[in-house]
Amino acid sequence: MERFILINNERNRIKVFEPFEDVSKPSPSIDAMMISYGCVYKRSSKPVMKGSRVETIEAARKEYKQLLDEGWKKTSIFRSYF
Repeated sequence: MERFILINNERNRIKVFEPFEDVSKPSPSIDAMMISYGCVYKRSSKPVMKGSRVETIEAARKEYKQLLDEGWKKTSIFRSYF
């Protein structure tokens, strides 16, 4: 699985969806997604990440689809920061 970055229409908020690996189990597996969210103050600077949470893959897919329906777009502008 790879990392996906979404940005809103005003280009001032981003969400990063990436696989979450639970290393506390004897055999680490990816069965959840970490969703980080932040603000973009200047296009030329690193975004300020405000927080993150871990969701099931199904809940993350649902949120991802909802954001796309609201007009958020997939971007690779900030890929070098993560």
